[in-house]
Amino acid sequence: MSEAGTISGLGPELLGTRGAETRVDGFVTHAVASRDGLTVAVATAEGDLYLIPRDGLRDPTQWQRIEAHDGAVLDLCADTGPDGFLSGGEDSRLLRTASDGTVTELHRGRRWVDRVASFAGKSAKDSVVAFSTGKQAELRDAAGKTTLKVLEHPSTVTGLVFDAKGKRIAASHYNGASMWFVQAKVDTVRGLAWKGSHIGVAIHPGGDALVTSMQENDLHGWRLSDGHNMRMSGYPRQVASIGFSRNGRWLATSGADAIVLWPFFGGGPMGKAPTELARLPGVFCSRVAPHPVEDVIAAGFENGIVLIAEIASERVLPLCGPGRGKVSALCFTPQGGALVFGTEDGVIGTVDLSAP
Repeated sequence: MSEAGTISGLGPELLGTRGAETRVDGFVTHAVASRDGLTVAVATAEGDLYLIPRDGLRDPTQWQRIEAHDGAVLDLCADTGPDGFLSGGEDSRLLRTASDGTVTELHRGRRWVDRVASFAGKSAKDSVVAFSTGKQAELRDAAGKTTLKVLEHPSTVTGLVFDAKGKRIAASHYNGASMWFVQAKVDTVRGLAWKGSHIGVAIHPGGDALVTSMQENDLHGWRLSDGHNMRMSGYPRQVASIGFSRNGRWLATSGADAIVLWPFFGGGPMGKAPTELARLPGVFCSRVAPHPVEDVIAAGFENGIVLIAEIASERVLPLCGPGRGKVSALCFTPQGGALVFGTEDGVIGTVDLSAP
């Protein structure tokens, strides 16, 4: 991997002047913004959801705690509508939580609800809710009540994602990934095989490629036009967090002491070296979040540092320094005007990037 500019010092914390933080019970597992950007939900291993209103980013007294799950929240995503969230947990339930804190149970089963995903179409009939329990992924209508189909996989589903148009859904699992057409009358799987344990999945915004993170400190990808394999290796740590930039030119990843960016243009990533941003020698990046509008990547590190880096200029803006625990969750609001993070030590932090 190529050399990157080293960060030797951090200036004043933007968190202190443009944000807020609080400490909660339990490991923070996820942070997700609603589609309208008016609420951010933060989930914990204690089963709680913290709802943070956009106009209360700097005031933790406005953050609402919801005792949602009995046991850890295993996955969290934005609902199909403009506000609200879907969560799956160790209590084998799929829940819908509205921005006002109202909780509705959509599913209660015998197995953990490991993964959740949703697609918001132009209307409710074009919108889909998905969740996985063990080897099965179930697709439901936007209301979350009517089952549209159940998709069987060779092993436990570890990642679940819709493509940008909602036409296909992909799941990662042991020895590869599977893709399905959401509206197909007869379900025929497209299997993407590669030996090993695949633990997460992302689809290129243009639908050009599918990439999985692996237990073995590697990434693996498939070019969807012809199924050509793409291997991205060289990581010192497991790659726990991946995400494509807004236009799909770059795939940002954790797993090194910098943000690692693989080029998905000019024939890349095969035969191309990755770019690295915001190197912190000896400190490993644990979470990444591409900005939804600009060519900017947010990153959280194992010592609690959170920063944003501009891809073209490689300029870095620190948001907070070390000392809050390993960053375990990170998200932008839909227009990128705010960033929310959480740590393994139970710290939730917010930074308002839209105004002084």
